[in-house]
Amino acid sequence: MDATPRRPRNPWWIPIWLGRAPALAEPQLRMLALVVLGTFFEAYDVSLLSSAVKHIADDLAIPAAKLPSVLAQVRLGGFLAFALLPLADRVGRRRMFLVSILAMSLGTLATAFAQTALHFVVLQVIARTFMLTAASVGIVMLAEELPAEHRGWGIGILGALGAFGHGLGAALFALVDVLPFGWRALYAIGALPLVALPLMRRTLVETTRFASHRESLGAHSEGWHTWLRPLAGLAQANPLRAACVGLAGFSLAFGAISVFQFASYYLQLAHGWAPWQYSTMLFVGGGVGIIGNVVAGRMGDRFGRRGVGFVALALYPAAAIAFYNGPEWALGVCFALIVFTSNAGDVVIRAFSTELFPTSQRGASAGWLTLLQTFGFIAGLTLVGTAVQTADDLPRSIGLASLSVLVAAVCLLLLPESRGKELETLSHEN
Repeated sequence: MDATPRRPRNPWWIPIWLGRAPALAEPQLRMLALVVLGTFFEAYDVSLLSSAVKHIADDLAIPAAKLPSVLAQVRLGGFLAFALLPLADRVGRRRMFLVSILAMSLGTLATAFAQTALHFVVLQVIARTFMLTAASVGIVMLAEELPAEHRGWGIGILGALGAFGHGLGAALFALVDVLPFGWRALYAIGALPLVALPLMRRTLVETTRFASHRESLGAHSEGWHTWLRPLAGLAQANPLRAACVGLAGFSLAFGAISVFQFASYYLQLAHGWAPWQYSTMLFVGGGVGIIGNVVAGRMGDRFGRRGVGFVALALYPAAAIAFYNGPEWALGVCFALIVFTSNAGDVVIRAFSTELFPTSQRGASAGWLTLLQTFGFIAGLTLVGTAVQTADDLPRSIGLASLSVLVAAVCLLLLPESRGKELETLSHEN
């Protein structure tokens, strides 16, 4: 890898309020920038599904009682992403990332033309499949290219900068009642990565670690037909690590999905908030909360991932319960804490999902985490949907579901510490 240090100032696309970037080589910064650009709109799309859910439901005539089911069906894209991600261990990180950016953009654009609830679900499943694939492969690329002492920062800053997509979604949602075609215009904007795709194709390079791994495989082991081998290797060589990472991902997804998914819906119904009020809270509270990505990354690099992740996830249920059951004046503070702690915990889980496994299995491990998170998303939404008959039932049901995040906190303590260790060392530790 090129070890030439960069200039001391942050590049223009890393705000100084997110902290000073470490000394990285220019190729490393360039890859980080391209991955951020590619995953920005993944966060944007997720934001829309939460913010505009009431407008979508009204337009497509989706009854309130069926909303949890519809939202759970959209998450089925995670199952398809689980099948696709191991291919990154065979055909390459770069190729999978670029294909995913193309497919997710087309799926988001097509969603703007959905005419029924079924159309919406099918198109969003397609888009979500490739969003998850792009985001997961991007994290693998950073883990393989960044130096050991800055891997946590890199994954954290990716999450923080990608979360600006939530901010864009929030800002545009405030205009949903005046935009031509309403929520449909918001999804059409989600196709903008198509404009940047030629630039990404020219400048994004394969990771050094995967390039070396591909040479060791030989031509007979490369291709789409070998996609099952990384999954088999993951199950045979690292079952306990995979189980802990997967359970942590499931528990966080189970406890967090309803908290975020129904925030806009609940505030509009229970507190009478207008769209611009929710957007303001999302923009301000979320802006504060995304710092959790960088804090977790830096503190994990300095003090260890396990302890940082445990503290963040242990605090999450208290913030979620306070948001749905506390006074209105505390909503903004609680929401910021929800975003901060969930982002911090997610950074640690994603870091472990790439650091603790060898190059031949990192795509598979990312797919495994995506699969368990998908189960968690669907189970969490299904549980809340079963328990909720009216808006008055939401606070109790969502509060109970959020307690599952404590399981994720404990799971992190069972994993080996990865702070400051090279990936090759970690993958051979017991």
